[in-house]
Amino acid sequence: MLQKMLEKDRKRLRRKIHIRKRICGTAERPRMTVTKSNRRISVQIIDDIKGHTLVSASTLEKDLRNIKATVAGAGQLGEIVGKRLLDKNVKTVVFDRNGYLYHGIVKALADGSRKAGIVF
Repeated sequence: MLQKMLEKDRKRLRRKIHIRKRICGTAERPRMTVTKSNRRISVQIIDDIKGHTLVSASTLEKDLRNIKATVAGAGQLGEIVGKRLLDKNVKTVVFDRNGYLYHGIVKALADGSRKAGIVF
């Protein structure tokens, strides 16, 4: 069982490295990265050139603790991130799925931010 989990993590890290070779966030088009676990989801919008986070949202925040790590919860979190980005006058981002497969929670989060008006 442990060997299978280590193999799964190794494959995700290889995908992550392969993706990050090609994706870079700028001030005009920052990088939206997703991190998820079985209990939590977090999203950061990062300007890689300056090296700082513009906007973030996580289910660890006090206001967002009632959002669960489900597909519906990811959609809600995506809409919240989208509204925060629009408040910062950022309309386009580069989506970094962070090595996770693009389905389920990751896809719902992307669709939620698109619904809020973010283009990627």
